[in-house]
Amino acid sequence: MSQPSPTINPLRELNETFKRAEADIRQGGGMKAIERQHGKGRLTARERVEKLVDDPKAFTELGLWSAFGMYEDYGGAPAAGVVTGIGQVQGRPCMIIANDATVKAGAFFPMTCKKIIRAPDHRPDGPAAPDLPG
Repeated sequence: MSQPSPTINPLRELNETFKRAEADIRQGGGMKAIERQHGKGRLTARERVEKLVDDPKAFTELGLWSAFGMYEDYGGAPAAGVVTGIGQVQGRPCMIIANDATVKAGAFFPMTCKKIIRAPDHRPDGPAAPDLPG
């Protein structure tokens, strides 16, 4: 009697696929673009956000999957080329919007604009203006 081959639970496999895709999206324009930014003495959008917020682990990113599968003719636009989310800055909850220069050198796509325009709708404390780092 042969042993069945060990297979991963289909739901777990799908979850792992999404985790890998999220990791790729978080890389923005990729390692080469990140190294290019570092070579110019610049931080990436996620690195700037990490330095801005009180607790980086408590930062809630919104719209990570924005523009997923879009703009393939241009090489894609991970997260629509902009990081948006809610985090505490000096104890105050803030909506944070940071352009990701690793994605097409910071170029704006239609979904980039849409994501930025929609972000303040999710701000935690009402009508306060969003903080725009770097």
